[in-house]
Amino acid sequence: MLQMMGLCLRLSLLLTAIFLWSAPQAMAWDDRPSELYTLCKSCHGQDGTGNQGVGAPAIAGLPEWYLKAQLDKFSQGLRGAHAKDLRGMRMRPIGRTLTEENRASVAKYVSSLPRPKVADTIQGNLAKGEATFGVCTACHGADALGNQAVNAPPTAGNNDWYLLTQLKNFKNKVRGYDPTKDPNGAAMAGIATTLDDQAMINVVAYINALKPAK
Repeated sequence: MLQMMGLCLRLSLLLTAIFLWSAPQAMAWDDRPSELYTLCKSCHGQDGTGNQGVGAPAIAGLPEWYLKAQLDKFSQGLRGAHAKDLRGMRMRPIGRTLTEENRASVAKYVSSLPRPKVADTIQGNLAKGEATFGVCTACHGADALGNQAVNAPPTAGNNDWYLLTQLKNFKNKVRGYDPTKDPNGAAMAGIATTLDDQAMINVVAYINALKPAK
């Protein structure tokens, strides 16, 4: 897997270099978001359905505001800058390459793609997971469909392996480590520190059970 992730990182850097080389035309790309998305295809796939082999989650159909916010965080070094965030490091050069307008354009495009149905890879104690998820409902909602008003994205329907990885990243301050610049991430980090590995597995397994009907 590390070899595959390394290959994906090199591809990301190559595509970023190509994009920089064509920088004079970059602004014109805002009305051609599918071409901007070319930077993302090597990891997230043609249709944004993701690739677990390189740690790239499904992103198609996620809310536009959330996608834009995450691209902004990669651009600002709030994600993908930690030495232990190998997967995030692939995203940071792309985030830094894209202009504000580029990021808004590609976020809108990706959000318009059909949301894929992802496979479950994690099993846990659903009753215990439901109890743990009670803490999450204030922001993410009882149905785990998120709430833009509090910057809480949907968690239902996401790759379970990605959710688990991010909970661990929050707990280990790989993500959400700057409460001044990333208060929402810091709030998640505070919650994640209360969970052991099994509790994380249980709550992710419960979120799997909340997948919206297709």
